[in-house]
Amino acid sequence: MNQSKSLSKVALQKFKQNKIGLFSFWFVVFCGFIAVFGYLIAPDNSQNANQMHIEIHSKGPGFSVNMLSIPSKEKSSQSFIKRLFFGNTQTNTEIAIKSYHIHQEALEYIGYDDGYPKKINLSLLNNTPKKYIKKKTFYFGTDKYGRDLLSRLLIGTRISFFIGFIAVFISLCIGIGIGAIAGYYGGKIDAFIMWLINITWSIPTLLLVIAITLALGKGYWQVFIAVGLTMWVEVARVVRGQVLTTKQQQYVEAAKVLGFSNFRIIFRHILPNIIAPIIVISAANFAAAILIESGLSFLGIGAQPPTPSWGAIIKNHYNYIILGKPYLALIPGVAIMSLVMAFMLIGNALRDALDVKI
Repeated sequence: MNQSKSLSKVALQKFKQNKIGLFSFWFVVFCGFIAVFGYLIAPDNSQNANQMHIEIHSKGPGFSVNMLSIPSKEKSSQSFIKRLFFGNTQTNTEIAIKSYHIHQEALEYIGYDDGYPKKINLSLLNNTPKKYIKKKTFYFGTDKYGRDLLSRLLIGTRISFFIGFIAVFISLCIGIGIGAIAGYYGGKIDAFIMWLINITWSIPTLLLVIAITLALGKGYWQVFIAVGLTMWVEVARVVRGQVLTTKQQQYVEAAKVLGFSNFRIIFRHILPNIIAPIIVISAANFAAAILIESGLSFLGIGAQPPTPSWGAIIKNHYNYIILGKPYLALIPGVAIMSLVMAFMLIGNALRDALDVKI
C-alpha cells in the first residue's frame, strides 16, 4: 500500500512538472465549469440560447444595439435547478430598436430594420419604460438567425463535454469487461472476442456511429450511446494485452492458490495494476468522442435544432466563409480544436507521468 501511494505521488509530481499538460487540465476544468453553469454565465439564458432577432442577423463581434424587453405575460415559478440545466423558459420578448420616445401613455419606437414608428402601451412596461430598454452587446456577434453566438457557444460546450464523459463511460464498461475476459481466460473465448473486435474494427467508426444513430433515432442522447458503443474496441484491445501480461505475475498465481474466485482476481488484483494505460486511452477517446459528435452534428444527425452544438453551428454558417463573415464558422471550429487538443495533451502528459507505453 505504501509503495502504491509513493508511485501515485511520483506520477502526480511528474504530471505537475508538465506545464502544457497542467495548463490543458485546467482548461478542461474551465470548460467543465462552463458546461455545468453555462446558463448562469451566458448573456442569453433562454432555453437553448434560442432568443432570435432576425433584424440583426450575422452582425460582427462587438455589435451593440438598444434592446426593448417586453415582459412575458406568463408568470410561474421556475426552480434554480431547472434554470441551471434547462435555461429560463419564461423569457421576455426582445426587440432591437434604433430610437424611441415617450408620447402620452405609450412608448413610440422605431425598429432596427424598420423606418415606421410603432407604439406600445406603458402599462405593459409597468409604466417604467427606461427600465426595459438597455444597450446589449454581442461580443461574438450574432448568427444568421440573430442569436447571440457567444451564448450558443457556451451552452454548446455542454453537448461536446458531456458526450465525452458518457461515451467514455460506456466504452470503459464494455471494453474493460470484454478485454479482461479475453485476456484472462484465453482459448476459444479469446479467439471469439478477437474475431468480434476485428469485425468491429473493420467498419469505419463514423459509418458505424451513423448506423447506430439512425437505428436509435436522432438526438444527442442517441449520439452519446452510439459513440460509446463504437469506442469500446480500443479499450478492450488495450485491456486484453495488459491482462495477458499481468496474469503471469506471481501475485496472481498466489491468488489462485489461495482459492480466490476468477472475478475477484480480475477486478481486485489485475485491473487495479493496469489502470494507467486505461486512463491514457480514455483521454484519447474523450477527444475522439468530441470530434465524432461534431461531425455527426455537421451532417445533421447529431443534436437537433434548436439545441446548440458546435458542429451544428459550423454547419449553419460554413458558407459564410466565402461570404465575408468567416468568424461565424471559425469561432466554433477553434472551440472544437482547443478542447480536443487539450484532451490529447492531457493524454500525452499522463503517458509520460505514468510511464506507460501502449
